[in-house]
Amino acid sequence: MQPIVVHNISKSYGKVQALRDVSFTVEPGELFGLIGPDGAGKSTLFRILATLVLADKGQASVNGLDVVKDYRQIRRQVGYMPGGFPCTRT
Repeated sequence: MQPIVVHNISKSYGKVQALRDVSFTVEPGELFGLIGPDGAGKSTLFRILATLVLADKGQASVNGLDVVKDYRQIRRQVGYMPGGFPCTRT
């Protein structure tokens, strides 16, 4: 296994900046957590690593695979189950 590497990841939704220049590495076997209030960008970062959302800027890799170029291989290796699903009512 190779590390998870996040380098200067940024993501905005309109005028709201969810992530700004986030960088870290998680080594194989290391326990790593993201803690923060609602709206801090945790889910956005997980969605980028799970190849469900594209970052506006920066690079990330999971197990040595680039989240943009190698998204198919990552999707075979990673599962993502959000804690809840957004609901819309009309």
